[in-house]
Amino acid sequence: MIRLLHAADLHLDSPFEGLSSEKAELRRSEQRELLRSLAQLRAESGAQLVLLPGDLFDSSAAWAGTEELLRLALAEMEVPVFISPGNHDFYTPGGRWDRLRLPENVHVFSSPRLSAVELPGLGLRVWGAAFTDTVSGPLLRGFRAEKREGVLDLLCLHGDLGVPNSRYCPISEAELAESGMDYAALGHVHSFSGLRRAGDCFWAWPGCPEGRGFDETGEKGAIVADVEPGNVDLRFVPLCSRRYESLELDVSGLDSFSLPADAERNIYRITLTGETDAPPDLAALRRRLEGSCFGLRLRDATRARRDVWARAEEDSLRGVFLRLLRDKYEAAPDEAGREAVTRALRWGLAALDGGEEAEAI
Repeated sequence: MIRLLHAADLHLDSPFEGLSSEKAELRRSEQRELLRSLAQLRAESGAQLVLLPGDLFDSSAAWAGTEELLRLALAEMEVPVFISPGNHDFYTPGGRWDRLRLPENVHVFSSPRLSAVELPGLGLRVWGAAFTDTVSGPLLRGFRAEKREGVLDLLCLHGDLGVPNSRYCPISEAELAESGMDYAALGHVHSFSGLRRAGDCFWAWPGCPEGRGFDETGEKGAIVADVEPGNVDLRFVPLCSRRYESLELDVSGLDSFSLPADAERNIYRITLTGETDAPPDLAALRRRLEGSCFGLRLRDATRARRDVWARAEEDSLRGVFLRLLRDKYEAAPDEAGREAVTRALRWGLAALDGGEEAEAI
């Protein structure tokens, strides 16, 4: 049996464009702390090797000191570390992975052709390949390792499983089943897959260890796995310093709503739903909530009440406005057109009543 640490998609030095410049810089520094967290997890778990299948960096640009922190963290891990560059940190001769002068315990796969590094003392082989550009063809297709008695075969690869036309190393479960691998440590997808199996090959994505947007919500972390022939015991270890969370809130509960107790460390997107007579006051909601969390986005998805046209026959400015909008609503060619009219209606009624406009998102 071998115990390994499997992490991927750190995307170090991401821009965090949805945050202020100060908060974005803080988030980048928290990403760098992941490197120490991974080294500590390696020591605490007793993992005998580390597999890092790609996208450790977000781009070819790097903030001062990030590459050095990576080098130091990898050296601190002490055990063999394998890196398979992905589409964001692809390998090029003379590029970052050559320039870094990584410690001796680190091996970076540099060819798009699968190759193996043998670790006789651990009774295993680690197979891997590299993206050499921002896109890659199917690196696993047609591959099968010749099995050796008493030797575990591990795969470290950045790829897109189950998407046949993907531009990012498409992989199929059939290819994994035919590969001869005991465990495939995959990168590229930013959510934890859980332990999966294709034939005799177990596989997983750990997801990214730090969320960077509302498409990467919830706990994020890495995998510690015990691998032996025919069996894998896997656990997910949360590592993120902050979470992105998406919440839906019916406008009827707006007055009593409060964020969770640990909200100060997290970033929230709150979507208001339900039926109302006028747009909810998102500016007031922001003033009430933004001090209790790290970041906040608000979205108005409420609908006008069904009886909104009841006053359209009034001999008043409101009546004239409602009649004009009702005609446009009835003439709208599709749901998107009706939605646009509904929003104009809501904002117009808010203006007539002296209310604030809905907050722009």
